[in-house]
Amino acid sequence: MYRDKKVVVVMPAYNAARTLRQTYAEVRDQGLVDNIILVDDGSKDDTVAVARSLEGIHVHVHDKNKGYGGNQKTCYRLALEAGADIVIMIHPDYQYTPKLIPAMVSIIGNGLHPCVLGSRILGGYALKGGMPSWKYISNRWLTLIENMLLGAKLSEYHTGYRAFSREVLEKLHLADNSDDFVFDNQMLAQIFWHGFTIAEVSCPTKYFAEASSINLPRSIKYGFGCLSTGLKFRLAKMGLASSKLFPRVGTVATPTPARAAV
Repeated sequence: MYRDKKVVVVMPAYNAARTLRQTYAEVRDQGLVDNIILVDDGSKDDTVAVARSLEGIHVHVHDKNKGYGGNQKTCYRLALEAGADIVIMIHPDYQYTPKLIPAMVSIIGNGLHPCVLGSRILGGYALKGGMPSWKYISNRWLTLIENMLLGAKLSEYHTGYRAFSREVLEKLHLADNSDDFVFDNQMLAQIFWHGFTIAEVSCPTKYFAEASSINLPRSIKYGFGCLSTGLKFRLAKMGLASSKLFPRVGTVATPTPARAAV
């Protein structure tokens, strides 16, 4: 049973002072979380002060900004060091609801799938939640191409709400990944590369002034990074190129992605 699993929530934070308390409170309300770890990546607001005022949060502060991917590397390292069996990554900007934590923990803890994504696309929540139309269109096209390159059937690759088993995090070589936003995409490709399955749950989302979001130039850079990751995966799968992200050790299982709509 998953009730005997240690659940750790990690929050990669940057300028999240206005929304952190609300995210924290809702995480606590779920009653399943053993530890909360917040990694601040050089915030210029009161994120660290707010975090340290909240009971039961372990706060780690980067001396300088390491980027979104660099922040997550620290999050997962600290979670594993804390003895986590299941790690939930959620942004402290309250764009994603922590109310899905029980569903995500149940899927992993009961051995159904070792990775779960909170999808904004399933259920049509993206546009309803205020996602800009240009981001929605870009998301759909990128996802279509990535599914073809990776041989998968995910509804989206770009959500910031994710859950992982300890086994997955210990298997991946995250140090080789980018420190920028494309880290997320590389991580999912690596999960497929190692033969793990990925489930999805439909996730309401909110877009508002305090919610974090990358601008158009960085979104374009991220998009090309995602395409590059997909191409490297496909070439490595065909044995035509080697890559640190996708090391060839014996036979790699073909991924069989799964979707669990909640």
